[in-house]
Amino acid sequence: MSTSAPRHTTATPPGPVASAYLPGTTGYRRVMTAMFAAGMATFVLLYDVQALLPELVHVFGVSPTHSTLALSLTTATLAVTLLVAGPVSEAVGRTRLVHLSLWTSAVVALGCALAPTWDVLVGLRMLQGVTLAGLPAVATAYLREEVHPSAHGRAFGLYIGGTALGGMASRLVTAPIADVAGWRWGLAAAAAFAFASALVVARLLPRSRNFVARPAGPSAVLSMARGALADRALLALYVLGACAVGSLVAVFNALGFRLSAAPYGLSVGTISLVFLVYALGSVSSAASGRVADRIGRRATIPAGCALALAGVWLTLDGSLPLVVLGMAVLTVGFFCVHGLASGWVTARAHLAGVSTGQAAAFYLFAYYVGSSVFGNLGSTAWTVAGWPGVVALASALLMTAAAMVGVLRRTPALQGQVTRGGR
Repeated sequence: MSTSAPRHTTATPPGPVASAYLPGTTGYRRVMTAMFAAGMATFVLLYDVQALLPELVHVFGVSPTHSTLALSLTTATLAVTLLVAGPVSEAVGRTRLVHLSLWTSAVVALGCALAPTWDVLVGLRMLQGVTLAGLPAVATAYLREEVHPSAHGRAFGLYIGGTALGGMASRLVTAPIADVAGWRWGLAAAAAFAFASALVVARLLPRSRNFVARPAGPSAVLSMARGALADRALLALYVLGACAVGSLVAVFNALGFRLSAAPYGLSVGTISLVFLVYALGSVSSAASGRVADRIGRRATIPAGCALALAGVWLTLDGSLPLVVLGMAVLTVGFFCVHGLASGWVTARAHLAGVSTGQAAAFYLFAYYVGSSVFGNLGSTAWTVAGWPGVVALASALLMTAAAMVGVLRRTPALQGQVTRGGR
């Protein structure tokens, strides 16, 4: 049984629902275009170094494990900052943090391209994690407040789809340019993409209409935190997100080292083409959101876990086409799980009487800690045990995620405005 704060058993008040954006309206299109662009920019900047890890090893003379610090420390500082950004958004609003996050992140990204030493690059990448936190801290809470409840699943799916395409674009923008002109120009291209996205968001994103400010003092924040940590289903969702993303990042981090070594011997630019499978993740997150709107998240997430696990096992084959196929299946499964879990967190928190911003912050804290810790372990597993070690790590993480799905299925749903989602 859940031990959360008293449950809400009534529907959302008529006012906010009446003013929420419905699919097909101009407002809805503006919201989703802006959030899609913001999600893309955030993940372009977060993962723009991943395809460059082998080159960073060569340029700076660091080990594969140390090279991944350029990514894992970014996600680590992002995770910690989310614990602050979530509660702050409850007081100052959602859109203000979105704009601040995008513009400052683009500036820091440009600084990364100019970093003179490895230590400076790592330090700027840590700062990048701080500046990037504003968007993920508020995205799902903003969508839950501004989009009509009947479209929550597809809205969350489209946003996660934007992050998926951002993850793909980060590699496709940086790696080919790095092949031709060096890693600095690759990172500069990612910064330029972020500046362009920030302009799109500044023009299109509507101000919040249904946001209600909450106190942000220490006692209020502690109270919100206790509520977000008291619900059994929310805790399971936090662990699920950490393990799911950990499996994905561990495999992708190690993939560059595998494909650049014998017998493949591929260049950084060629390896980056594997990240085209992220386009399937965008489709998967949007499609699974529509399916969950009909049959519920509890019935849809297990299929995503099974797909991700099957994809990891496919990569054990030495055939390059099967490796790429396995990465595609893993990506489809992961974005199904993450797209639904991230939306479920805010829906569950709302019906449990918990701060949606705080719950989203805890989910993303766990998510990025998982990305940082397990992503770095992926490179260590590659160094110690080769690809079978990477597969073993990812499999263990996905099996833990599946166990959390079992916890969710045994936790009673909360009653509220929409019951099919499996709250």
